[in-house]
Amino acid sequence: MRGVRRRGGNGTEVVVVTGATGGVGRATVRAFGARGAAVALLARGEYALERAAEEVREAGGRALPLVVDVSDAEAVDAAAGRVEEELGPIDVWVNAAFSTVFAPVADLSPDELRRATEVTYFGFVHGTQAALRRMTPRDRGTIVQVGSALARRSVPLQAVYCGAKHAIQGFTESLRCELLHDRSGVRVTMVQMPGLNTPQFSWVLTRLPRHPRPVAPVYQPEVAARAVLHAADRPERREYWVGGSTVATLLGQMVAPGLLDRYLARTGYDGQQTDEPVDPGRPVNLWKPPDDTAPADYGAHGIFDDEAHPRSLQFWLSRHRRPLALAAAVSGTAAAALADGIRRRSRP
Repeated sequence: MRGVRRRGGNGTEVVVVTGATGGVGRATVRAFGARGAAVALLARGEYALERAAEEVREAGGRALPLVVDVSDAEAVDAAAGRVEEELGPIDVWVNAAFSTVFAPVADLSPDELRRATEVTYFGFVHGTQAALRRMTPRDRGTIVQVGSALARRSVPLQAVYCGAKHAIQGFTESLRCELLHDRSGVRVTMVQMPGLNTPQFSWVLTRLPRHPRPVAPVYQPEVAARAVLHAADRPERREYWVGGSTVATLLGQMVAPGLLDRYLARTGYDGQQTDEPVDPGRPVNLWKPPDDTAPADYGAHGIFDDEAHPRSLQFWLSRHRRPLALAAAVSGTAAAALADGIRRRSRP
């Protein structure tokens, strides 16, 4: 039923979030905690995991932090089993973990490509399969894939990330067809995100001369978290778009992809770098977590708070499109009736 959250046998919503220590994942676990969910947090950095779990508990939820590398299928499945043992049947599984490399294609090494793909693409696959093994026999549950506008429209310098997100898009569409064929009660939906102010730009491997940044306009990770919760509650929609820039990008890709190629060729390099040089001593999360020990905890926000938007008018309109359409129809009918009444009274 639309807007109604299905819960496990103990009456508490049980949620799993991968990539739970930073950015979208961190904001999402806090948001689920605030509505009283039992949240399993999956990530590699043990110290940051404990801090994130504390935030979930402080918000009013129950937390189970689990140190997991999502590229390891057996570890992800074992974590899912532990979640069900300790928290109960999983109601919602959110895939958000990723890693990437900022560099031109010619500068990427095979090991870097393989590792980033294993974390980002196969991490989503492993999480989805672990969820399906438990949800399918019960014929209920929701899987939310945290996507990106870059899942449909690639940009320069992010071939690794774009390739993985495109793969997730294809994987998810195939799965959706299978669930429909089986008339399954399990739902899968995807949330395509805009540029976000997350810590990734301070810890991803980069070969750019200047500090990487999200493509403007930039939104706070809480905007993404609200969209994830909305999608989890209403998974009958196959896909959600967040941010006016996402809408413009995806529609532009449908209408004029060649024009976008040329536009991004001109703007994509400078638009993804600040004016500051890259710090040679910066952490890199590709091979090991930068938030494994104290005091390293990057949290949800990156370094772009001064320009990041706390809300998305586009997504608000998207969420309320049906009541808005109804209100517009009622207003139109009322205006037409009023105009007709005026015309009748003005007749001699």
